[in-house]
Amino acid sequence: MSIGLELSCERRFVPQALLDALASRFGSRFSVAQSVREHHGTDESPYQPMLPDAVVFAESTEEAAYVARLCNEHKVPLIPFGVGSSLEGHVLAVEGGISLDLTGMNAILKVNPEDLTVTVQPGVTRKQLNEEIRDTGLFFPIDPGADATIGGMSATRASGTNAVRYGTMRENVLALEVVMADGRIVRPGSHARKSSSGYDLTRIFVGSEGTLGIITEITLRLYPQPEAISAAICNFPTLSAAVESVIQIIQMGIPVARVEFMDEWAVKATNAYSKLNLRESPLLLFEFHGSPASVQEQAEAVQDIARDNGGRDFDWAMLPEERSKLWTARHHAYFAGLQLRPGSVASTTDVCVPISCLADCVLETAQELDQAPFPYTILGHVGDGNFHVMMLLDPDNPSEWEESQALNRRLAERAIRMQGTCTGEHGIGLHKIEFMQLEHGENGLALMAGLKKTFDPNNILNPGKMLPAKSMQG
Repeated sequence: MSIGLELSCERRFVPQALLDALASRFGSRFSVAQSVREHHGTDESPYQPMLPDAVVFAESTEEAAYVARLCNEHKVPLIPFGVGSSLEGHVLAVEGGISLDLTGMNAILKVNPEDLTVTVQPGVTRKQLNEEIRDTGLFFPIDPGADATIGGMSATRASGTNAVRYGTMRENVLALEVVMADGRIVRPGSHARKSSSGYDLTRIFVGSEGTLGIITEITLRLYPQPEAISAAICNFPTLSAAVESVIQIIQMGIPVARVEFMDEWAVKATNAYSKLNLRESPLLLFEFHGSPASVQEQAEAVQDIARDNGGRDFDWAMLPEERSKLWTARHHAYFAGLQLRPGSVASTTDVCVPISCLADCVLETAQELDQAPFPYTILGHVGDGNFHVMMLLDPDNPSEWEESQALNRRLAERAIRMQGTCTGEHGIGLHKIEFMQLEHGENGLALMAGLKKTFDPNNILNPGKMLPAKSMQG
């Protein structure tokens, strides 16, 4: 059998009465077919598939609430599902149960150009959203790479290449509609830009990974499309020189919109996969937004810093199609990396550290990876201290798998020791549960577990994720 993390978890009993009720209510939008269950029991994580007992395709908040009430009554797990692009096992049916597919809830409900907001259903994808609001002169900047759903991005507190300027989903979700475990519907937040009213329930649900409620509606901040955009690539002689440049750029307060790092192997893979001819050395990929004058000013300041660190002169991508090609290639870096070792499987991880610690964290990680028996790439959104590691493993070699997990563990511990976090954007899911106590402490975990028990006393919402099993006992 191929390598990969396997879990030995006890599946909960799903009574036939529950399946019959769902089949009666949803008809063709209810399925127990093997292929449908396999699709909903697999994601991009390193885990072996974990299939739900059945899948329901919801098309309204009321339908989601009906499924939640029924599952809660029978104490059957309920796992919200978007497009399955998770890297950490978020959507896997660890204890069996019902997968609630929300992709059919894909309407853009209301665009408010004057308020710079939009309200959408959870199945809307980021590309769909930006395509449909293009004529308003506004855009939604959060860009995690994959064409993820807005619901999934909210549930995992996604960020991406634009986060250094526009923030993450945490800063860009204003209000929600959420179905609770017992089917109640709550609507935390408002369309106002700020509020000091009550507990901030919106931020509690954003990033809760489907463990506290099912997000069925999201109100987002929008931004005016920049008057001018330019992108540039700068190569460096060493990894250290590239990362030091980023630190200085951020500490100088230069408002770059994007600054992405790629190591030599990531560049090599991208060239081969996307048919580019980038110089194969560590590089930074920049994008600048603003007025023509401000974009020029930002670019000149950044180029001066890069030169001081041994960077080459910028290679510019001025035309929209050139920028699109470049960023598409960056977003395809995962698939490109797989080609470095044909037939391999990837184990990916990410951490985020204070910008002052970024160089040390990246360099120490690279030094360890250089001793590994498999290829790797390092890339990331280094403008906010977040970077990713991709390890390419022989699927028939368990020792490589064990080594990759040891490297992942040491990387997470290193980031936490530097007062960072074990994940900047992947989320916890299953793969990073073991680091939760180290990062948050026993008392912090107990507080989270108490919150989970209050919101979901029967532990039906995406069980087995986020929190260690021992924190849920008692």
